[in-house]
Amino acid sequence: MNELRYTHRQILVIFSGLSLGMLLAALDQTIVSTALPTIVGDLGGLNHLSWVVTSYLLASTVSTPLYGKLSDLYGRKRLFELAIVIFLAGSALCGLAQNMASLIAFRGIQGLGAGGLMTLAMTIVGDVVPPRERGRYQGIIGAVFAFASIVGPLLGGFFVDNLSWRWVFYVNLPLGALALAVTGAVLKLPHRRTEHRIDYLGAALLTAAASSGLLGITWGGSQYAWSSPVIVGLLGAAAVLLAVFVWVESRAEEPIVPLRLFENDVFRIGAVTTFILGFAMFGAIVYLPLFLQVVRGQTATNSGLVLVPMMLAVVLASIGGGRWISRTGRYRAFPAVGCALLTVGLFLLSTMDVHVSRFTTSAYMVVLGLGMGLAMQVLVLAVQNAVDYRDLGTATGLVSFTRSMGGSFGVAIGGAILSNRLAANLSGRHLDVNSLRSGPSRIAALPPEIHHVVVHAFARSLDSVFLWAVPVAAIACLISIFLR
Repeated sequence: MNELRYTHRQILVIFSGLSLGMLLAALDQTIVSTALPTIVGDLGGLNHLSWVVTSYLLASTVSTPLYGKLSDLYGRKRLFELAIVIFLAGSALCGLAQNMASLIAFRGIQGLGAGGLMTLAMTIVGDVVPPRERGRYQGIIGAVFAFASIVGPLLGGFFVDNLSWRWVFYVNLPLGALALAVTGAVLKLPHRRTEHRIDYLGAALLTAAASSGLLGITWGGSQYAWSSPVIVGLLGAAAVLLAVFVWVESRAEEPIVPLRLFENDVFRIGAVTTFILGFAMFGAIVYLPLFLQVVRGQTATNSGLVLVPMMLAVVLASIGGGRWISRTGRYRAFPAVGCALLTVGLFLLSTMDVHVSRFTTSAYMVVLGLGMGLAMQVLVLAVQNAVDYRDLGTATGLVSFTRSMGGSFGVAIGGAILSNRLAANLSGRHLDVNSLRSGPSRIAALPPEIHHVVVHAFARSLDSVFLWAVPVAAIACLISIFLR
């Protein structure tokens, strides 16, 4: 247990610093979404869309557990501020990117910072707030995500339509400067140095294994045949590296992924459920703006408006669930109900076609948002309340880790499905598929007879992306039932 007790006022002061840092990461996730189709169209084709997201998620995934250990060595505040600086450097570089390769690399730098922003904020919450009260204060975090979720898509669309997509990254710079100033002034946390041996070998092996697997999944069936030596070699390398990683972790003095935590039933079920949820969730919602802008012909700003009901549902479900848990101490039903709603929402999205109305689209996304809000935040609370205080930082980091890792693979597989289905749906049409990946504005400018064919092909292909996530979310639903 944490020996220090903080007053409500002290906790709110600390939260003011945490909230600004989290706002950076939360706003980036939502502001970029509506701009992505234009960004990848401008720099090199929609077939690279998944990697703009995946590089960010993979970097944040691998860095997340390291931040927990490093914060024990050097202090939570110092690492939190370092994460802000890294995130801002990545943002500035993304805004300056001139090609897809540099953008993907710079998004990775952004991800390195984002991994620390989210996990350290959640860890500090665990440090200063008693377990029974965490649901109440998680509502504040929900409010931060509320603001980012509602403003982000609208702001991203506004920048794309009226300024430049580069401003979705530049806007982080003044916000980050403010976050550094506020955290420097109000984030007063005691620090007792705890010595650690950082598992750099484990981090390197995990990065290599995930990168090999993601490349194999992304390239398979599009750039190379699934049976080609390149794909077989990448997937084989991923399997071998993963096995070596598990072997190293079982013998490491302080592993990046402590296998002993998986002996805790709540942690094991929470981590697996979070991975699958991230897999299904990111694999679908990343492609929603693409559907709205290409299939429905919405501008970036209007697509942001259509996303707002889903974001509101996420926020309301997250805050409402947090308050209920704080009042009753019961959380078991929330992940199961959330996963069920998520499954239904994904299925509804898979039924959309070129004629779907704006109201219907928003209604389907509300169902999806309610499921996301009820499931994700509660799983973090469940894990935090189930582990020893000495494991709090590591366990919290690993929950974020599993969600991001699941999201990385979900986005990559979603991109592979989109590319393969689009090629299949346009086969025999004598159209160059690569030329159709140049962005929504250029697709909209196609001759009417070609535009009709292309839009219907995109609709069917994106429906396949949403549909593949349905059974994955259903598996998470079944697993979450066993959460105690």
